[in-house]
Amino acid sequence: MRIGILTGGGDCPGLNAVIRGAVRASEVTYDSTVIGFRNAWRGVMEDDYEPLDVEICRGILPKGGTILGTSRDQPFSREDGLKLVRKAYDRHGLDAIIGIGGEGSMGVVNRLHENGFPVIGVPKTIDNDIRLTEMTFGFQTAVQICTDAIDRLHTTAESHHRVLVVEVMGRHVGHIAIWSGLAGGAAITLTPEEPFDIDEVCERIVGRHRKGRYATIVVVAEGALPKPGTFEIPAPEVDVYGHQILGGIGQILAREIFGRTGIESRTTALGHVQRGGSPVAFDRMLGTRFGVAAVEAALDGAWGQMVALQQGRIERVPIADAIGGLKMVDPDLLRLNTMFQPRLPGDVHPGARVED
Repeated sequence: MRIGILTGGGDCPGLNAVIRGAVRASEVTYDSTVIGFRNAWRGVMEDDYEPLDVEICRGILPKGGTILGTSRDQPFSREDGLKLVRKAYDRHGLDAIIGIGGEGSMGVVNRLHENGFPVIGVPKTIDNDIRLTEMTFGFQTAVQICTDAIDRLHTTAESHHRVLVVEVMGRHVGHIAIWSGLAGGAAITLTPEEPFDIDEVCERIVGRHRKGRYATIVVVAEGALPKPGTFEIPAPEVDVYGHQILGGIGQILAREIFGRTGIESRTTALGHVQRGGSPVAFDRMLGTRFGVAAVEAALDGAWGQMVALQQGRIERVPIADAIGGLKMVDPDLLRLNTMFQPRLPGDVHPGARVED
C-alpha cells in the first residue's frame, strides 16, 4: 500500500511521534510505503513531498513541531484544489492520505471523504477540544508547560505581593486553563465556558488580601469573556483564514483588577511557548498509537474514519461525528474549579449540601 501523510493547522508536540509511528508500522509490519507531503495540503497540491522511511524518522520522537512543516492551506480554498489532489493521488499511486490536524483540518478530511477520496483522520490540538476522543496529543505537554510556569510565578507574586494574571491558550474551550490552573494552585481560573464577572473576581482577590494572602495567581484562557453588560473588550481582528486573532485578555484583566482594587497586577502571556519543545511521555505514546492505528485503518479501508482515544483504547469514529461541535470542559471539572477559588460571604459551592 502507498500512503500519503501530512500535518495541518498549528504545530503541536507529538506530531513527529505520529509520523514515526505511521512510518514504522507501514514499513516494518505491513510492507507499505509512506510519502510525506510538506506544509499540509499545500504540498499535495504543489507536489512538494519526500519519501519517508524508518531511517529518516530516527531521532524525531522527542522533537517538537513537525518534520513535514504545516500550514492552513486546503484544497477547498481554490477552484482547482480537488483536481490537484486527485492528480497527486494518481501521480504517486496513493491508496490513502492520512491527515493529521485539528477540528478545521478534520473538516477538510471529511469533505474530501465526501468527494470520494480515501482518507483517514488523526486528531491534533493542544486545546483538547475535538469531540469523541478523550485526549489529543500535545495537550498534556501544554498543561505541563503552563503548570511549570505557574509554579515559578507563585514565588515572584509572593515576593512582590502582586496579582499575576497568566494567559494561556484556549480559543473556545478552557481545558488547558482548568488543568493547569488546578495543578498549579491558581486562586482563580477563568474559561470560555463560563463568562466571568469582573467585580466578583476583584472581590475575591480583595478578600484574599484581607486575610493576609497578598499573592494571587489568576489563570485566564485567551478566549474567556466577561459577562454581558459588565465591561467591554475590543473585538478581535480576523486573520486571512477567517480565524479570530485572540490574545490580550490577560493584560485587559490585569488593568481592570488594578484599577478596581489598587493591588499591583502584572500579566504573563505564555503564548506559543505552550506549543513548543519536546513532548511529554504521554503525548509521545498517544501520538505513536495514533500513527500506527491510522495506518491500520487505511489498510482496512476505513475511509472517513478518525482514530480516537476512548477508555484507554484506540478506536475509530466517523470524522463527520467528531466535527459536529467542540468538546467543552466537563462540568465536574468546572465545579471542582469553583471549590478552589477564594470564597465570598454566602457562597454555596456546587455539590455542597444546603440545609432547608
